[in-house]
Amino acid sequence: MGEATKIKTVCGYCGTGCGLLVEVEDNKIVRIRGDKDAPVNKGQTCVKGSFAYEYVHAKSRLTAPLIRKAGQLVETTWEEAYDFIVEKLKQIKAEFGPESITAFATARSTNEVNYVTQKFMRAAIGSNNIDGCNRT
Repeated sequence: MGEATKIKTVCGYCGTGCGLLVEVEDNKIVRIRGDKDAPVNKGQTCVKGSFAYEYVHAKSRLTAPLIRKAGQLVETTWEEAYDFIVEKLKQIKAEFGPESITAFATARSTNEVNYVTQKFMRAAIGSNNIDGCNRT
Protein backbone atom coordinates (compact mmCIF):
# COMPACT_ATOMS: atom_id res chain seq x y z
CA MET A 1 0.00 0.00 0.00
CA GLY A 2 1.28 3.43 -0.96
CA GLU A 3 0.87 6.67 0.89
CA ALA A 4 -2.43 8.50 0.42
CA THR A 5 -2.45 11.50 -1.88
CA LYS A 6 -4.90 14.24 -0.83
CA ILE A 7 -6.71 16.02 -3.63
CA LYS A 8 -8.87 19.11 -3.15
CA THR A 9 -11.96 18.99 -5.32
CA VAL A 10 -15.63 19.95 -5.49
CA CYS A 11 -18.31 17.37 -4.83
CA GLY A 12 -20.14 16.33 -8.00
CA TYR A 13 -23.09 14.68 -6.31
CA CYS A 14 -25.35 17.74 -6.32
CA GLY A 15 -25.12 21.32 -7.49
CA THR A 16 -24.23 22.83 -4.09
CA GLY A 17 -20.49 22.74 -4.73
CA CYS A 18 -19.14 21.50 -1.40
CA GLY A 19 -15.36 21.35 -1.11
CA LEU A 20 -13.90 17.90 -0.51
CA LEU A 21 -10.53 16.38 0.29
CA VAL A 22 -10.25 13.09 -1.55
CA GLU A 23 -7.64 10.62 -0.33
CA VAL A 24 -6.30 8.31 -3.03
CA GLU A 25 -4.02 5.29 -2.58
CA ASP A 26 -2.83 3.14 -5.47
CA ASN A 27 -5.19 5.00 -7.83
CA LYS A 28 -8.22 4.19 -5.66
CA ILE A 29 -10.34 6.52 -3.51
CA VAL A 30 -10.00 5.37 0.09
CA ARG A 31 -11.55 8.28 2.01
CA ILE A 32 -13.37 11.55 1.48
CA ARG A 33 -13.81 14.32 4.00
CA GLY A 34 -15.03 17.88 3.88
CA ASP A 35 -12.59 20.68 3.13
CA LYS A 36 -12.60 23.05 6.12
CA ASP A 37 -11.35 25.86 3.86
CA ALA A 38 -14.31 25.54 1.48
CA PRO A 39 -16.70 28.47 1.95
CA VAL A 40 -19.79 26.48 0.93
CA ASN A 41 -19.58 23.68 3.49
CA LYS A 42 -16.74 24.65 5.87
CA GLY A 43 -15.67 21.01 6.22
CA GLN A 44 -19.14 19.50 6.59
CA THR A 45 -20.51 16.98 4.10
CA CYS A 46 -23.70 15.09 3.64
CA VAL A 47 -23.67 11.29 3.81
CA LYS A 48 -23.47 11.06 0.01
CA GLY A 49 -20.48 13.39 -0.19
CA SER A 50 -18.65 11.37 2.43
CA PHE A 51 -19.55 7.80 1.57
CA ALA A 52 -21.02 7.53 -1.94
CA TYR A 53 -17.62 7.24 -3.61
CA GLU A 54 -17.43 3.45 -3.58
CA TYR A 55 -19.51 3.31 -6.77
CA VAL A 56 -16.50 4.73 -8.65
CA HIS A 57 -14.68 1.42 -8.28
CA ALA A 58 -17.74 -0.89 -8.26
CA LYS A 59 -17.35 -3.99 -10.41
CA SER A 60 -20.97 -3.61 -11.59
CA ARG A 61 -20.42 -0.03 -12.83
CA LEU A 62 -21.04 0.47 -16.53
CA THR A 63 -17.90 1.55 -18.37
CA ALA A 64 -19.28 1.75 -21.91
CA PRO A 65 -22.66 2.55 -23.47
CA LEU A 66 -25.04 -0.32 -24.18
CA ILE A 67 -27.59 -0.71 -26.99
CA ARG A 68 -30.19 -3.45 -27.23
CA LYS A 69 -29.64 -5.51 -30.38
CA ALA A 70 -31.63 -8.67 -31.10
CA GLY A 71 -32.97 -8.55 -27.54
CA GLN A 72 -29.54 -8.34 -25.91
CA LEU A 73 -27.69 -5.38 -24.43
CA VAL A 74 -24.33 -5.10 -26.16
CA GLU A 75 -21.43 -2.71 -25.69
CA THR A 76 -21.09 -0.03 -28.32
CA THR A 77 -19.16 3.17 -29.00
CA TRP A 78 -20.27 6.56 -27.73
CA GLU A 79 -20.71 7.70 -31.32
CA GLU A 80 -23.10 4.86 -32.10
CA ALA A 81 -24.98 5.43 -28.83
CA TYR A 82 -25.43 9.14 -29.53
CA ASP A 83 -26.55 8.42 -33.11
CA PHE A 84 -29.08 5.91 -31.75
CA ILE A 85 -30.46 8.49 -29.27
CA VAL A 86 -30.72 11.18 -31.97
CA GLU A 87 -32.57 8.85 -34.35
CA LYS A 88 -34.98 7.65 -31.64
CA LEU A 89 -35.78 11.22 -30.57
CA LYS A 90 -36.35 12.24 -34.20
CA GLN A 91 -38.62 9.23 -34.74
CA ILE A 92 -40.68 9.92 -31.59
CA LYS A 93 -40.96 13.63 -32.40
CA ALA A 94 -42.08 12.91 -35.99
CA GLU A 95 -44.60 10.25 -35.00
CA PHE A 96 -46.05 11.72 -31.80
CA GLY A 97 -44.99 15.40 -31.80
CA PRO A 98 -42.53 17.31 -29.63
CA GLU A 99 -44.85 17.38 -26.62
CA SER A 100 -44.47 13.59 -26.36
CA ILE A 101 -40.87 14.07 -25.19
CA THR A 102 -39.96 15.18 -21.70
CA ALA A 103 -36.82 15.66 -19.64
CA PHE A 104 -36.21 15.43 -15.95
CA ALA A 105 -33.69 17.87 -14.51
CA THR A 106 -32.03 17.16 -11.21
CA ALA A 107 -30.70 18.97 -8.17
CA ARG A 108 -27.59 16.81 -8.52
CA SER A 109 -26.62 18.93 -11.51
CA THR A 110 -25.28 22.45 -11.61
CA ASN A 111 -27.45 25.39 -12.62
CA GLU A 112 -25.55 25.47 -15.92
CA VAL A 113 -26.38 21.83 -16.70
CA ASN A 114 -30.04 22.40 -15.83
CA TYR A 115 -30.06 25.52 -18.03
CA VAL A 116 -28.68 23.56 -21.00
CA THR A 117 -31.23 20.80 -20.37
CA GLN A 118 -34.18 23.18 -20.49
CA LYS A 119 -32.70 25.03 -23.48
CA PHE A 120 -32.29 21.72 -25.36
CA MET A 121 -35.88 20.74 -24.60
CA ARG A 122 -37.34 24.08 -25.64
CA ALA A 123 -35.10 24.96 -28.62
CA ALA A 124 -34.08 21.58 -30.09
CA ILE A 125 -37.06 19.40 -29.17
CA GLY A 126 -39.77 22.08 -29.09
CA SER A 127 -41.28 20.93 -25.80
CA ASN A 128 -41.84 22.66 -22.49
CA ASN A 129 -42.14 19.28 -20.77
CA ILE A 130 -39.32 19.55 -18.28
CA ASP A 131 -39.57 18.81 -14.60
CA GLY A 132 -37.18 18.26 -11.75
CA CYS A 133 -36.76 17.17 -8.19
CA ASN A 134 -35.28 20.54 -7.26
CA ARG A 135 -38.56 22.38 -6.92
CA THR A 136 -40.04 22.34 -3.46
